[in-house]
Amino acid sequence: MTAIDLTEYGLTVSQIHRNLSCGALYEHAIRYDTESSIADNGALVAYSGTKTGRSPKDKRVVKHPASENEVWWGPVNIPLEPHTFAINRERACDYLNTREQLYCFDGFAGWDPNHRIKIRVICSRPYHALFMHTMLIRPSHEELANFGKPDFVIFNAGAFPANRLTAGMGSKTSIDLSLEERELIILGTEYAGEMKKGVFTVANYFAPKRGILSMHCSATADKQTGR
Repeated sequence: MTAIDLTEYGLTVSQIHRNLSCGALYEHAIRYDTESSIADNGALVAYSGTKTGRSPKDKRVVKHPASENEVWWGPVNIPLEPHTFAINRERACDYLNTREQLYCFDGFAGWDPNHRIKIRVICSRPYHALFMHTMLIRPSHEELANFGKPDFVIFNAGAFPANRLTAGMGSKTSIDLSLEERELIILGTEYAGEMKKGVFTVANYFAPKRGILSMHCSATADKQTGR
């Protein structure tokens, strides 16, 4: 595990677990997540609360002059004002700062080193970190040590609700994407798939701009190296 400082994001929790192994995340889930358990086949059993699937009606995209003409606005991509995004970001960070420990996973969306996107996930549940450990390309020790500034950051505070009275909110759940800030804020849902869909949305937006055709597929482990 490589040490990391998250104060640049407004997060002041001192105990940050970065890129823990599967075994360590299993251990943390059993110790600190009271609803987690191990199934007969060895899989980690975790619960996402009342949300057991995606919340497409609660997805918001910040409407910004730099990208507003390139987003297909409608019932899937609902526009959000930058100020509301800032409020929800602050709410997410305030919640994360109440946790005794946080989990950070740095990985890659896309295998090719010339085209992959560096993703940073910050969350409070081991199960969310384990999900993204499985979903993204895992960096080598050298790549992790030299990871640098991520291209995209996910703040998963899904155990804490959005304020439904905030302008632009439709419920206590809100998944907010800023293409300019390159950040995704998750409030009010602990369903892990929202993180995957956020990464997929970002990849679909930026890949064509670089002359790349994006694909909805996954292969996270090389047969030779195991990573």
